[in-house]
Amino acid sequence: MPMTLSNLPPDFDETPLLCVDVAIVGGGPAGLMAAEVLSRAGVSVHLFDAMPSVGRKFLLAGKGGLNLTHAEPSGSFRTRFGHREAPVGSWLDDMDAQAIRDWAHGLGVKTFVGSSGRVFPEEMKAAPLLRAWLHRLRHPQTGVPVQFHMRHRWLGWAENHLVFEPTGTNGVHRVQARATLLALGGASWPHLGSDGAWVPVLAEQGVDVVPLQAANCGFDVQGREGQGWTDFFRTKFSGHPLKSVVLRVDAGPDQAMDAPPRFSRQGEFVVTDTGVEGSLIYAAGAHLREDLNRGAAHLVLDLLPHKTPEQVLAEVAWPRGSKSLSSHLKSRLGLDGVKMGLVHELCTPEQLADPQALALTLKNLKLHLKQARPVAEAISTAGGVALEALSPELMVLCRPGVYCAGEMLDWEAPTGGYLLTASLASGWRAGQSILTNL
Repeated sequence: MPMTLSNLPPDFDETPLLCVDVAIVGGGPAGLMAAEVLSRAGVSVHLFDAMPSVGRKFLLAGKGGLNLTHAEPSGSFRTRFGHREAPVGSWLDDMDAQAIRDWAHGLGVKTFVGSSGRVFPEEMKAAPLLRAWLHRLRHPQTGVPVQFHMRHRWLGWAENHLVFEPTGTNGVHRVQARATLLALGGASWPHLGSDGAWVPVLAEQGVDVVPLQAANCGFDVQGREGQGWTDFFRTKFSGHPLKSVVLRVDAGPDQAMDAPPRFSRQGEFVVTDTGVEGSLIYAAGAHLREDLNRGAAHLVLDLLPHKTPEQVLAEVAWPRGSKSLSSHLKSRLGLDGVKMGLVHELCTPEQLADPQALALTLKNLKLHLKQARPVAEAISTAGGVALEALSPELMVLCRPGVYCAGEMLDWEAPTGGYLLTASLASGWRAGQSILTNL
């Protein structure tokens, strides 16, 4: 039976008590950044993590190329955080994209800007940066070394002491800290440590926690018959990218009919066995999830963004003689592969037979969604500790001396370096706040 605060060993009060200046719970980017701020200032920091080593999600995220941040202008950068633009923007005032590049260079890791504006280490991998970072935390040129306690699962508080269960033991450890930072992540990729187990612990303390939901995730589709993709389409096109399309999320039900779309962007995404995923889907994900929470969601695709509706209609209506519709659309509009498959998958026979209806559909192909993929599959999560439950310095209002940072806070952003940037910036903010308040 897993250890909890309700089944602590009888001799709990007699277990040794470790007294520290600052306890950081969670060894992801936010926790490590706060540790660096404090360590450099000469504050003794003890960092606890349930996993055998720190930065596991950070390492996996960087396996195919570590996207550190993004080089777009500050104004555009901040809009990526949606309704949390103002509070997250204040963190970025402390540590923005350029500051993160400078920080990486200070670790001996040079960076470059890719064609999409994303910023990567020259070696592309996360491991060299993490190794250099941990070496500096353990052997700082100035300040004091950070003390790491691995395989320590946080259970909560008992008698105002932090309680940890060391993995593989039947005992517990008690820690008394002058200040505590929780940087426990969300609930995505739970096998790497971010399992959301902290939610009931904080809720029991009276901390307002917004339910965790999948973000930067795929979605299952309903399909034309409400049963998802047909076997033919799934077998033939699963894994195929839809490139150079415009994805649109129209105005919501509480907006005027002629209101501009809530989201419209050109890019690409991938067809999956059950639906769709990829960068363009992630960017629109918050709107799509919001609509699903209301009861129904759909996205609209322009399969031919480089052609006007009039041009598309003229080409569709061009006499095709003995050609099949697929051959006709390929020769006149360059429409083939997964795009053509999607047209046949989603259009009715009546739409395919009517040139005007088909031309309109090619510019406005509606794809109904069924549900978001599970949180455990998501790249990140939305929801978490409500920012309204924290001071601007990220201290929990109902528990003075306790701070929160990183993905466990209620904010979200699309992929592209925004998630990591804000996580690091929140850790910097929390570290500076603890330093000031100590």
